[in-house]
Amino acid sequence: MSNSYHSHRRRKKSSAGKVGLAGALTGAAGIAAVAAGILVIRPVLSPGSDGAADRPPALSSQGNAPGTTPAPKVGPALSITTPEGYAYSLAAAKTGVDSKPLSDSTPAPAGSTYAYAEYVITNTQKRPVLLDFPADIFLPRGEVPREAQERCMPQAGVPQHMCTLPNHSKVTARLNGSQAPIQDDGDTLIPTGASYLVRVATDLPVSESLDTKDIKLYVWNARYTSDRKGIELAFPDTAG
Repeated sequence: MSNSYHSHRRRKKSSAGKVGLAGALTGAAGIAAVAAGILVIRPVLSPGSDGAADRPPALSSQGNAPGTTPAPKVGPALSITTPEGYAYSLAAAKTGVDSKPLSDSTPAPAGSTYAYAEYVITNTQKRPVLLDFPADIFLPRGEVPREAQERCMPQAGVPQHMCTLPNHSKVTARLNGSQAPIQDDGDTLIPTGASYLVRVATDLPVSESLDTKDIKLYVWNARYTSDRKGIELAFPDTAG
């Protein structure tokens, strides 16, 4: 496995008591005030673009809650359940490249860029569930600089020419007026029925020649797949 900041690559703590408390919180007034910091959404960029002219204004926000936006066009949804009983629906939205894909990304060196992909995660249960990031970004090994190729890891069930670099994920928006995340003793929970847009971006630069159509999303971690073989999330322009 690659050495990334994905929350799905480290064991999440689980507590039935915490989820019960979070369930009570969903019915309380002022839930949006308990949310994470203000987050913004970025658009898909064409290869080599610096994105300055294409980025929309920051999304509106409510207090400290993430901004809201209408749900994007997505591919077929995948339903998954963790060993703790958390259930999610995942659907791929789009891919892109950017010299600074996340607010905490280090600007890419000249002549390189970062790859990213976006997907929608939805809590399909009638209780809050842990916010996790099950989908991982993959790209052709040939588009990874030689000095970083040893850090680009293959996975079972994913084509051999594809690999995943160290990367991390962030929620960039709430969708269709979804309630804000719930903070509970260090854990972040998704309220019942809420949908969030997630962006996963590489931590290491890639070639500017990377075609965004070659960027893929897979769910492969054993927490989400019974046989630990990668399951592709098809993007709306590639779903057949």
